[in-house]
Amino acid sequence: MKHLNKLFVALVMLAGFSSQAQDSNNPWAISFGANAVDTRISAASKLEDQLSQFFNAKDNWNITNSVSYLSVSKYVGSNFSFGVTGSVNRITRYVLPRVGEGPYTVVNPGDKNYYAADAVINYSLMNLIKSKTIEPSIHIGGGYTWIGDELHAGTLNGGLGLTYWFTEMIGLSWRSTYKQSFEDVREDMPSHMQHFAGLTFKFGGKDTDGDGIYDKDDACPEVAGLKQFNGCPDTDADGITDAADACPEVAGPAEFNGCPDTDGDGIADKDDACPDVAGLKSLGGCPDTDGDGVTDKSDKCPDVKGPKENGGCPWPDRDGDKVLDKDDKCPDVAGTVANNGCPEVTEEAIKRLNDYAKTILFDSGKASFKQQTYPVLQAITAILKEYPNSNFSIEGHTDSDGTDAANQKLSEDRAAAVKNYLIESGIASSRLASAGFGESKPIDSNKTKAGKANNRRVEVKLVK
Repeated sequence: MKHLNKLFVALVMLAGFSSQAQDSNNPWAISFGANAVDTRISAASKLEDQLSQFFNAKDNWNITNSVSYLSVSKYVGSNFSFGVTGSVNRITRYVLPRVGEGPYTVVNPGDKNYYAADAVINYSLMNLIKSKTIEPSIHIGGGYTWIGDELHAGTLNGGLGLTYWFTEMIGLSWRSTYKQSFEDVREDMPSHMQHFAGLTFKFGGKDTDGDGIYDKDDACPEVAGLKQFNGCPDTDADGITDAADACPEVAGPAEFNGCPDTDGDGIADKDDACPDVAGLKSLGGCPDTDGDGVTDKSDKCPDVKGPKENGGCPWPDRDGDKVLDKDDKCPDVAGTVANNGCPEVTEEAIKRLNDYAKTILFDSGKASFKQQTYPVLQAITAILKEYPNSNFSIEGHTDSDGTDAANQKLSEDRAAAVKNYLIESGIASSRLASAGFGESKPIDSNKTKAGKANNRRVEVKLVK
């Protein structure tokens, strides 16, 4: 055993630069067990004699009672592996060449120690027979063998092997190797057979995430996953790997990249603004019951069509003039479409205004009103308020008494006085204009007192 220990240390040193593998997942393999040495093959002169007692362990084989070989190997690709084997034995059965047709003679050469160090190139036939447990193989190689202190020589080796794998990494192996000695004289070093039987352990495969898939075959080597996904996880078990799953923690179909569609509207929940209620894609997955383009949750009138600008409700028409309030410049007073919802000033209304205007009385030669005129001005104001979208011009006129310049100024001041009163009574200034025409536009004769009274007047005209 002390020799075996020395041999084991030597093999560990050699393993750093030698290889013989069983597969690519676990590239390293170590084998150990018992070996048997048979010298009869060199003693026989005929092939049939060499093979006739190939397994005659009782008479020809030299076997020790302890672990007597150690092999270290590494896979190099394409079913090839390369490694080194060291073995020890004790030669107590040495087959002498037969004389004529006589029997072979087996002698004890003196309990000589046997040592061998061999390099092995192995080719696996496991793929050829398509088996997952039985691995036949062939091998060639070379090495050096010592028998006792005086016999030693290099050998050319070749043979067959068979391994039965109990598990992926543990197997029972057998190997028979023919060693052709480079020495011509049998007494120096005979060619012989060496048989190996023992256990083989494969190792060296890396599985970082512990999912049973080696890193070299694992698409997700740092995260435990499933074999059918090359080692990648599928947390929600929807058949889509987490890396390709837009919703890795919630199961969903492939058409939505692994995301669910709870309401079945064809929009994944993650993209659906209303995931629990079927809706329209154009509205982010939300429903629109009245079809007005406003989602129900934002529609103030979900059962009645209406514009988005009004919260999904139809625009009101308070005054019922068929002009919507949003477009109606007079939403509380019925009007016409042509006048933007405001009432149009009728000829009758203009006549009423001017009938009142004719009764406006001023202090003589002034723009101040006589007291009895104020009810008239209030009546004019009321009529103008009936037409809030209409504009008017207040025009002043005088008789021919006095100079033209004085009459012009007086007409302008009187028209402006009426305008200012109306503004103070609530008529928007933007709706009113005033002008004076002096004595230039008489409507009656200035030769009579009555005619002059008619010419001193205020007129109200509609500005279109």
